[in-house]
Amino acid sequence: MSPLPRKILMTVDAVGGVWRYAMDLGSSLHGAGTDVIFACLGPAPSSSQLREAEAIGVIVVVDMPLDWMVAGAAELRRVPDIIGDLATRSGADLLHLNLPSQAAGLDVDVPTLVVSHSCVVTWFRAVRGSDVPADWHWQRALNQYGFDAADAVVSPSQSHADLLAGSYRGLGEISVVHNATRPLHRAAEREAVVIAAGRWWDEGKNGRTLDLAARDCQWPIKMAGSQQGPNGQFQRIEHAVAVGEVSAAEVRNLMGRAEAFVSPSIYEPFGLAPLEAASAGLPLVLSDIPTYRELWGGAALFAPPGSPKAFAEALNALAASPVLRAGFGERAAVRASRFTLSRQLDGMRAAYAGALRRRVPPKLRALA
Repeated sequence: MSPLPRKILMTVDAVGGVWRYAMDLGSSLHGAGTDVIFACLGPAPSSSQLREAEAIGVIVVVDMPLDWMVAGAAELRRVPDIIGDLATRSGADLLHLNLPSQAAGLDVDVPTLVVSHSCVVTWFRAVRGSDVPADWHWQRALNQYGFDAADAVVSPSQSHADLLAGSYRGLGEISVVHNATRPLHRAAEREAVVIAAGRWWDEGKNGRTLDLAARDCQWPIKMAGSQQGPNGQFQRIEHAVAVGEVSAAEVRNLMGRAEAFVSPSIYEPFGLAPLEAASAGLPLVLSDIPTYRELWGGAALFAPPGSPKAFAEALNALAASPVLRAGFGERAAVRASRFTLSRQLDGMRAAYAGALRRRVPPKLRALA
């Protein structure tokens, strides 16, 4: 088994699933003896997020935006210098960047691995079925620059890796390392409700379809997550129950008390929320997209992403049959048991070893 780097500098943001991913992976790394320094870009983390990160390692809050929150590459020009300086000052043995664009222009002799959790280019291909608009072409160029500069590229699913390979040139081998989560325990007393979680302002989360499905559902659908996006996006919720933006702990609490979970997403490079729900034995109703078929085929009910009627029918079938709920809940839990933090750590250990190996000069590599 390859040794882990002694010290890793990992970029993170406090906005969405990347935070949960980084904290869980960081905790595994810390437990295995690796020092982790988190560099948090984008909106500032909350006090509870700071405490969580500090319990694992060191966190440095960087006053620089995320690539999807700006209008052009010029606003990000200082990012590689800041990351490079942090890497040098901290003595990091490896850079783990959770946005490929953060590797663009990086001038530091430290092995660099990038993870693509999502990107604007693949979002447009999946959600709109089109190329990224002309005024976003700089995003493709910046990501391409970052991929080219990286020593290793990681995707959380094969489906997303395939999208990346079709959207960028010359990526070569993309390591697929599935995301993982801490198991969620289901409450003894449950409510006759369906839970959904996502950034509903994001068109890729397909909140409108789910809200329309709620009109015909026997059980209320609770939609946890923000309706208001950072750039003025807004998703109205009229028929479901709008829970609003709540902490990750509260989302898990809601899942633990619910009878079923639903995700209508059109674009999902992995999807931590279904995994969390499945780990508690909730039956899943998911949109019929490649990622969900890859990860949950045979363990979930599926509905076409554009059909509120199909989602309502699947959820009503679960509501009407305790036997069906129990069966799909058990299937989901068994499947979720594949996505453990220890397996994720093993996958990242191999990916880190690949990045370290590729950074070695070719002549020295031949002698190794």
